[in-house]
Amino acid sequence: MGNYVDNHLIRDEKVMHETKFHWIIYCSLSALFSLFLIPIIKQWTSEFAITNKRVIVKTGLVARETLEMNLQKIESVNVDQSVLGRLLGYGDLVIVGTGGTKETFTNIRKPITFRKRFQELSL
Repeated sequence: MGNYVDNHLIRDEKVMHETKFHWIIYCSLSALFSLFLIPIIKQWTSEFAITNKRVIVKTGLVARETLEMNLQKIESVNVDQSVLGRLLGYGDLVIVGTGGTKETFTNIRKPITFRKRFQELSL
């Protein structure tokens, strides 16, 4: 588990599933031009977790972006995958909350598994 998720769990909350960025983030021009420092930092500092009470997402090192949404406040978790994404096991997660809140996270490892675990916990 990541440090952010561990430090922000509330009473009786347990991590049920977590994931990271897929290794495909290393296959880009920005990765090449930054000598792979950008994807290394991105992979090291990002956390995606589902607990028994909420979804927690944290990205960024200096400029931190977080999303913590109660399971009951999430309308859907959608997955967008290209053909290559299906073959290699990565895709985009789109988390839609009540009131129209929509957050997209790209190049996530095993997004279908993430969505399945969310669906199991939200029943």
